[in-house]
Amino acid sequence: MKPIHKRILLALILALGITVAIFYRDDLDVRQLNQWVESAGWAGPLLFMSLYALATVLFLPGSLLTLAGGALFGPVWGTLYNLGGATIGAALAFILARYLAGDWVERKASGRLGQLRKGVEKEGWRFVAFVRLVPLFPFNLLNYALGLTRISFYQYVLASWVFMLPGALAYTWLGYAGREAAAGSRESIQQGLIALALLACVIYLSRWLSRRRNKNGLE
Repeated sequence: MKPIHKRILLALILALGITVAIFYRDDLDVRQLNQWVESAGWAGPLLFMSLYALATVLFLPGSLLTLAGGALFGPVWGTLYNLGGATIGAALAFILARYLAGDWVERKASGRLGQLRKGVEKEGWRFVAFVRLVPLFPFNLLNYALGLTRISFYQYVLASWVFMLPGALAYTWLGYAGREAAAGSRESIQQGLIALALLACVIYLSRWLSRRRNKNGLE
């Protein structure tokens, strides 16, 4: 099979997978995830990260899984597993876009791709850090679009892992606080306040970075 035919076939398979995933996404809930993780035993965290990575590749919203990670594993391990799954998924999407599904990504990203390319050429990994902290682009589409820029794979993965951490921690803690509240724990209010404080810090950091870039003429 010719390379161009392989790319077309992969793009079709990817589009089909995304369509199926979106169609069945309402069937995925925390209880179902909990059953899968518990049935997997010691491999539960690996299963969870694999599902998270697959959801990232298939354009499923990661917010549900991030909250579920906090509810299932707690704020510390949940953050690590959420971040691990999100980073693996982001890396897979990057590779797919760079080597196999470039034409499909070009159509999906349209005008935004030029802005990303310009930002990466000017700032390199710093631009990746910025777009991870400031949600200017949809997370799942961003992973694919960055694969069509000139940034190296290793810089992309490292910058993504480090600068997705604040948001992952905040939303994981929120999921943990929700579990504590549902269980009637005495510490649920305290955990909820911690989660809200972390979210406030992430929002403040995002806005501060945006203002700073505007001031410096980087956008």
